[in-house]
Amino acid sequence: MKRREEGKQTLFCMAGMNVYMEYRPIHFYLPAKGGRNMAEVKAGKTTTEGSTKVQRNYKDTVSRMLFQKPENALSLYNALNGTDYTDASQIIFNMLDNAIYMGMQNDISFLIMNEVNLYEHQSTYNLNMPLRDLFYVAELLQVYVKDQSLYSSKLIKLPTPHFVVFYNGIEDKPEKRILRLSEAFEVPTDDPELELKVTILNINPKMNEELKEKCPVLKQYTQYVEQVRYNSAGMPLEQAVETAIEYCIRHDILKDFLLKQRAEVVKMSIFEYDEEREIELIRRDEREIGAQKERQKAEQELKKERQRAQAEMDKNRENTIRSIISICKEMGGDQEVVAQKLMKNCNLNEEQAKEKVALYWE
Repeated sequence: MKRREEGKQTLFCMAGMNVYMEYRPIHFYLPAKGGRNMAEVKAGKTTTEGSTKVQRNYKDTVSRMLFQKPENALSLYNALNGTDYTDASQIIFNMLDNAIYMGMQNDISFLIMNEVNLYEHQSTYNLNMPLRDLFYVAELLQVYVKDQSLYSSKLIKLPTPHFVVFYNGIEDKPEKRILRLSEAFEVPTDDPELELKVTILNINPKMNEELKEKCPVLKQYTQYVEQVRYNSAGMPLEQAVETAIEYCIRHDILKDFLLKQRAEVVKMSIFEYDEEREIELIRRDEREIGAQKERQKAEQELKKERQRAQAEMDKNRENTIRSIISICKEMGGDQEVVAQKLMKNCNLNEEQAKEKVALYWE
């Protein structure tokens, strides 16, 4: 399906795998004929790679390095949208001027057809993505309309937004999930007046294989990630990364990229997986603490239930004792006979039986 139209443009955003870094998005724009040029949005020092301007004042990740290449980003966009664009020569990379949310990070964006697509890689499942993307797109749209008056009687046209997360963490998650901002509302509503939907696509092995086949770089990136994870189970992390790189080069997986960027990839991969491990350890500890609290709660409930059952048994036993004493008295029995019956029927010793007779004999 082809979607190119003259005078139209789409904004695409791709985000870093590690969500615990400074949230300073990179944008690259593909201005369409007659479309709005947003290249004036700048922040920090810019370097040039051919005709592409790249911001370098942030902490890179492997996925960021891969998909800030115009041809790779365009390939991913085509795979998601069923398009076949081939000309990425006009793409210009920029960054929004200020951090939107500390500890969060997005990668890249470009204009191609009146749609704003915000894409992010994550190795941790984040249910707050609708809120994060709301903050992000709000600032992006402020830039988009900054030269127009919001008080004008003319309707200001905006690019249509789409939000996608590519998940490749180690937790078992569904192939696809839709998150909604309204799910976070304190008061549920069937008709939310403010809504934002984020699609989470699981790109782990055997998940969304058709998408990965359409975007070879995405497929090869996931293969590299799996190699690092597989190796790290049996060797030090740095060795695991080096071994994964050697494997990928031999098997023509991201070969050119790894040969050119090997030193940076090693450094960034170690940083990412160290943090991924730390996050997993924290979550494991949280699960253990939670399980311990649940066990303690269950033990307390069981103790209370046993106490309630014992109290009920004691009450029934006392009622039985009173009934035996009352019936025997009405039938003319003496206290000694009643005590004997209590010892036989209520499992009391002689002293306890006499105490009960004295207590309830009226």
